[in-house]
Amino acid sequence: MNTKTAPKTNKAAKADAELAEVLRPGQSVELLKELHILTREGRLNQDSRRKLKQVYHLFQFIEQLLRELPDEGAGATLADHGAGKSYLGFIIYDLFFRARSGGGHVYGIETRGELVERSRELAKRLGFERMSFLNLTVAESAQSGELPAQIDVVTALHACDTATDDAIAFGLAKKARCMVLVPCCQAEVAACLRETKALALSRTPLAELWRHPLHTREIGSQLTNVLRCLYLEANGYSVTVTELVGWEHSMKNELILARYTGQRKASAAARLRELLAQFGLDRLGDTRFSLA
Repeated sequence: MNTKTAPKTNKAAKADAELAEVLRPGQSVELLKELHILTREGRLNQDSRRKLKQVYHLFQFIEQLLRELPDEGAGATLADHGAGKSYLGFIIYDLFFRARSGGGHVYGIETRGELVERSRELAKRLGFERMSFLNLTVAESAQSGELPAQIDVVTALHACDTATDDAIAFGLAKKARCMVLVPCCQAEVAACLRETKALALSRTPLAELWRHPLHTREIGSQLTNVLRCLYLEANGYSVTVTELVGWEHSMKNELILARYTGQRKASAAARLRELLAQFGLDRLGDTRFSLA
């Protein structure tokens, strides 16, 4: 009986070579299969390749921030808001924390209980002991005793509408050293602009920028993120804004990186108040963007 393994076809060999190019050293293939990024045969389709590219790109930013922390981040705590299936949290743990023994911990925060349970089971199955998954809203998590008093890194990937603001509030409450935010569906400011549109049009020609409904949505989205950046700077963070990936991959593409410096910028606070007044958003100064 011939027990020799049949040689791989050119197609299979090519697929293996492509996979080897994508995977990072020591990366768990089993994890990628469980996350359905790889097929059960260990193959990578075009959609998965695009998804993995986005997560890797974001991980590069997060890894750099982690390495800036004491002991190069080995003992860091990270909270991932709106975790969903926890693609990001699992890959951060696998690529950064798993090989480090400094006690670092990843917390996934998600409102859908079934996804939380699934993530807990997967972490247990893979032996990812320093991962916790909490069935909480972003706002609830700031008061939860299941999280430590301080969190080093806060991430929120496509946290919808005001959930990004809740993640920022969480980061401020937890004295986060870094925040990594990819906002999504910024509807609150656009709704406020619609309410005051008639008054704004009578006061200033700038209101033409949001007179049409499509422009209201676009200006609302842009303005929301500008206000967030000023708010972070006013609270002692240095802020960098860049693209997450190419626009061909995602339209929700703005990446806000914030590092705590402790230097509160009075000029940023003043500009924030001026913009809120200029756009008729004063009430948000008492809620989302309160500097009291």
